[in-house]
Amino acid sequence: MWQVIINPSAGNGKAGKQWNNIEAALNKANISFKVHRSERALHCTEIAKLLIEKGSKKLIGVGGDGTNHEIINGLMQQNTVSTNEVVYGFIPVGTGNDWVKTHHIPRDITNAVAIIKEGRTTLQDIGLAKFYRNKKPDQRYFVNVAGMAYDAYIARESNKQRTNALSYYLLIFKCLFEYVNKQARLILDGKEVANQHFYTINIGLCKYSGGGMQFVPHAEINDGQFAVSYVNSIPKLKVIASTHYLYGGKIAKFKDAELFKAQHIKVEAVEDAPTLLELDGEFVGETPAEFEVIPKALKVIIAS
Repeated sequence: MWQVIINPSAGNGKAGKQWNNIEAALNKANISFKVHRSERALHCTEIAKLLIEKGSKKLIGVGGDGTNHEIINGLMQQNTVSTNEVVYGFIPVGTGNDWVKTHHIPRDITNAVAIIKEGRTTLQDIGLAKFYRNKKPDQRYFVNVAGMAYDAYIARESNKQRTNALSYYLLIFKCLFEYVNKQARLILDGKEVANQHFYTINIGLCKYSGGGMQFVPHAEINDGQFAVSYVNSIPKLKVIASTHYLYGGKIAKFKDAELFKAQHIKVEAVEDAPTLLELDGEFVGETPAEFEVIPKALKVIIAS
């Protein structure tokens, strides 16, 4: 039996409103399931962890990128079975839905359920991030993209309020003129590649973030490496004029951007000015931060 974990608040409440349609689609596809509803922040993590510890090996997430992030952390935190023994499907009803874009999982409920029914799977790498939050060490797993500097500032402000697609883009514009670039050291596989002020740093397992942008178009889901990119500290008006490079995978053509691949990453603060960090769109903390790849840790259902 499938265990369905839904965050009713995802997509500004869209997930909860769509549940009757989702339930009908699952029943029509003859998928046997039990539903579990999250009631608070990080509750999806607790639910997923408990379900697997009780023997469940078939999970379906319903929500957005934040819901997905929480469920994956529950999967990774349990010690009962190997994580890639759990089959994971997802029905996207959030706001951004960036992670599913890499796996071509549609937003149409009927089609997303049909993909789960078909059951084609692949293995994806997972990232482990170690960082500081409120001056204390913390850690969390991520499945899509880790964003630092300006991207994390946007995530922090976005997490404070309910946003839709329009208000999110307005928030991006507002944050651009508020954020002050911080200096940091970027160390890839033991080698320092930059010590400067950054506009953004992105560390990706999948290609899309920020509502469809591609800071890491060179990401591969299971090559055992992170795709890394950074953009130099550039004038704010130049950021606006260069936005087109972030769509369609064109960032490599942007002269102020650098792209790399690495298995182990460190980002360290310079002169006691920490750089902010978000994981899968969720603001989590700040530098010093360290990232490592856990190869092929997730068995996810994908489109054919």
